[in-house]
Amino acid sequence: MLLGFHVSIAGTIDLAVDRAVKMGCATFQIFTKSPRGWEYENLAVKEIDGFVEKCREHGFKQPADHMPYLPNLASPTDDTYNRSVSSLVTELRRCEALKIPYLVTHTGSHLGKGEKFGLDRAVAACNKALSEVDGEVMILLENTAGTKNSIGSKFENLSYILENVELKQRIGVCFDTCHAFAAGYDLRSGEDVDRTLGLLKDIIGLDKVKLVHLNDSKGEFNSHSDRHDHIGLGHIGEKGFRAFLQSEFAQTRPLVMETPVDNRRDDQGNLKKAKELAGET
Repeated sequence: MLLGFHVSIAGTIDLAVDRAVKMGCATFQIFTKSPRGWEYENLAVKEIDGFVEKCREHGFKQPADHMPYLPNLASPTDDTYNRSVSSLVTELRRCEALKIPYLVTHTGSHLGKGEKFGLDRAVAACNKALSEVDGEVMILLENTAGTKNSIGSKFENLSYILENVELKQRIGVCFDTCHAFAAGYDLRSGEDVDRTLGLLKDIIGLDKVKLVHLNDSKGEFNSHSDRHDHIGLGHIGEKGFRAFLQSEFAQTRPLVMETPVDNRRDDQGNLKKAKELAGET
């Protein structure tokens, strides 16, 4: 099973691979820069080569990159929208250089302009970025928790974008368990997991889901609260994660945890718990 974490790139980007190895990851996710700003600095050739070589050496075949926090692909404000598209282009190019196959992005917020407006903006953003950057890197649309004015919490939203992006072989989905639960897709029992995965299959197609963000939820079911918790300690709980992790769906995709580190549990504790619930220990 490809279990791992979002890891830091502090220092130089190739050190993220060292951290992933030390943590016992079989896969991992990074930001390629600070996620809290718009500015980019070029990655040094030595960093890029080191990252690629270390991934090859340790057998990491499906690492992921996550878009920074500020871009909004559904923004009605032209300045923010254009900067967001530019950021998407830059991240695609960095993924291509680093040989990272997946770029995860939130679909954004329409800021009151309406769901259809936001969806069409996101489609246009993906089309422009993919047309400007050749290669095989896929944009993965991450389902959201359904906070006010956001798009992407409903599977139908993601399906609309997938259907309207021109380069369909380069667009897919990242399924976040916390976000799905907060948006009203239950995962607390085997029956719930089967029902939610059935909807995912019927509306989006499981073949389009390339990556999973494995997070429990501090918020209650259908709360639209995007607050991650330790595996099994949140409102999804151990029963739900046991069913999810033992499903064929979870067993055949990279699973990246974005769980907290606090006095209840650390990363190693979450990795151990996930493996236990998956039946690997």
